[in-house]
Amino acid sequence: MSLQLTPFILLDGTAAEAIAFYEHALSAVVVFKQTFGEAPEDHAFSFPDEARDRIAHSVLKIGDAELFVADSEPGQPLQQGNLISICISVENVEQAKRLFDALKEGGQVNMPLQEVYFSPGYGVVTDKFGAVFQIFTKRG
Repeated sequence: MSLQLTPFILLDGTAAEAIAFYEHALSAVVVFKQTFGEAPEDHAFSFPDEARDRIAHSVLKIGDAELFVADSEPGQPLQQGNLISICISVENVEQAKRLFDALKEGGQVNMPLQEVYFSPGYGVVTDKFGAVFQIFTKRG
């Protein structure tokens, strides 16, 4: 079973500033960066014009490690405890479903596991200890 854990920092409109800071402070290299406005048109996920410049996803390479940084969707409440999550990347939807179902026991589903434009199986769950996990299935 191939599995990768990556820390994910979620911010409220300051992701671009944070990325620039990490480039300077940690010698991070931006491997990928996409704004909400650059994402493919998807009628299920429409964002207001003022959100188009927010960072939908970025991947920073810091030494041998990766760090994901993004802005929250407009109106998504952020509070201590959900600013940093762990993204679990897996190879297939069956693996994602097994992990998602195990982590949601006694916890809370923040976003059901489903197909989205960037993944055939993506969901967010807070486990019974309050840790937030994003389950991400890679495109094969």
